[in-house]
Amino acid sequence: MHEDEIAGGRITLADVASKAGVSLSTVSKVLNGRPDVAAPTRSKVERLLEANGYQRPAPTQPESRLIEIVFHELESIWAMELIRGVENVAKSRNMSVVLTESGTRHAPGPEWIEGVLRRRPLGVVLVFSTLPDDLKRKLRSRAINFVIIDPAGDPEPDVPSVGSANWAGGVAATRHLIELGHRRIGIITGPDDMLCSLARLDGFRSAMGMAGLAVDPDLIRYGDFHVQGGHDGALDLLERPDPPTAIFAGSDLQALGVLEAARVKGLQVPRDLSVVGYDDIPLAQWASPALTTVNQPLLEMAEEATQMLLRMAHSGDTADAGTMRVELGVRLIVRKSTAPPRDSTGPGAG
Repeated sequence: MHEDEIAGGRITLADVASKAGVSLSTVSKVLNGRPDVAAPTRSKVERLLEANGYQRPAPTQPESRLIEIVFHELESIWAMELIRGVENVAKSRNMSVVLTESGTRHAPGPEWIEGVLRRRPLGVVLVFSTLPDDLKRKLRSRAINFVIIDPAGDPEPDVPSVGSANWAGGVAATRHLIELGHRRIGIITGPDDMLCSLARLDGFRSAMGMAGLAVDPDLIRYGDFHVQGGHDGALDLLERPDPPTAIFAGSDLQALGVLEAARVKGLQVPRDLSVVGYDDIPLAQWASPALTTVNQPLLEMAEEATQMLLRMAHSGDTADAGTMRVELGVRLIVRKSTAPPRDSTGPGAG
């Protein structure tokens, strides 16, 4: 399809310009994400393009050798693992990677779309729980493919995504502690508005229920997936009159905070308190003691998301992209931060 044709030739970009009362060059500026177009004019042109089913052919200029990965923050080792995964695939195809920080953990900020339309990458890896409908339409109208990596949530059905088995990870972590003999188990999951946090908490509850153990709501805390959140939640739990003998932290960074809280309270891990993390970031094995954790294959998730973008670009068909949903498995890695409780002689005790 020629670039100035829309919906199989039913309407041309010249027709859009005429209907919008603007020049053809203005329509071209809107298509290319140029900033020098008044907002009302831009909105009018975009509405006409969308109403007539315009979808720009996949770009062939040098900019199409870019893959963009977008985070709401770039502070954690967790983010670095995802970047490594995208880089691995990009380098194998002689492509470059652009890193962008924008928005909240739920979606990129509105300012991001202008930049990405100017850069025209081959595709975008988004580390968010969702993507607003207007941003999806704009990306699709320019044939910019996108995939969400969703440890932070559960994307809509029309959004291609790569995730992991959060519920199964919560079950595995909790079952390990139960099999060691722990009965009073605390959990510090992630934020209460993130579905991965709730899925790990549901896995925790399911494992407790399958073992015939009651879940004490006073031993449930919500963190922020960072060290401080784990530290604060653990101090709160450990200062209770009847503290837990084990804590399942919803991320390795939070687990590091739990280790520090235990030290402050004069407790030894795992003699006085067992700790299980989540993610298996490289730092987990170098903690003191080395963390028992759930391996979430972050690098592989990012690699799969990038491969998915390349497959969509190769097929030239983004219309069916939303049917793609990949969920990778997780596994428990047992190290030195877990042991039977002090009043137990081993598995099944209590």
